[in-house]
Amino acid sequence: MESALLGSFISAMATVVGAAPIFFIRRLSEKWKDILIAFTAGIMVSASAFGLMPQAIKESGILGLTIGLLVGVVVLDLIEKNIPHIDVENDSRVSSFDSKSLLVIIALFIHNIPEGLSTGFSYASQNDGLGPMVAISIGAQNMPEGLILAVFLINSKVSKLRSFAIVFFTGLMEAVSAVIGYFTASGIQGMIGYGLAFAAGAMLFISYKELIPESHGHGYERVSTYSFILGLLIMLYISQWFG
Repeated sequence: MESALLGSFISAMATVVGAAPIFFIRRLSEKWKDILIAFTAGIMVSASAFGLMPQAIKESGILGLTIGLLVGVVVLDLIEKNIPHIDVENDSRVSSFDSKSLLVIIALFIHNIPEGLSTGFSYASQNDGLGPMVAISIGAQNMPEGLILAVFLINSKVSKLRSFAIVFFTGLMEAVSAVIGYFTASGIQGMIGYGLAFAAGAMLFISYKELIPESHGHGYERVSTYSFILGLLIMLYISQWFG
């Protein structure tokens, strides 16, 4: 249990690590944004396809995988539709901290809940290496997200220290969700496979709906594609390392 709590916390706090450069830089070039986002997408697709989905089949069969994956996709889709996940990467028009800025923060709080649950479900599985692998993939996604959110807040006239604190609390929400996911799945063993499939569906939705399109809109599609493949391969090596 200690490793699950520690891994979940580190994964969630990767958001904070990602935000740390705001104390030294104010802007991030579109090219490097696209490279980082595509790299993250590769990591998440790899973790879903080669880690979560095979283990979900082992735990709950192909039907369990199908149900859990579709539920994960639908839940993320509903979050996107009803609680706008505003494109903070390209929104440079905000000049003051207003209701729109607050909406971004609230959206990210809620958006982090299924990501935290994914980590918690993975640590509850019988595959000891799956939890760390998913924690790494979620953490990799959190780092650029944390940086982008912090830059957005600074551009909204929020102080660097307050921006950093807001990013910290969005990460903390993910850590709390991971703990809830872990204890829920551990208490009801039959849920683990469905939970892993849910995590795979959520991660695939995030990758295809958000990350890949965001990395292909500024003229850096080729280098982003190579970055995606590199992320996928690195996660494959990590999955082999954790067994």
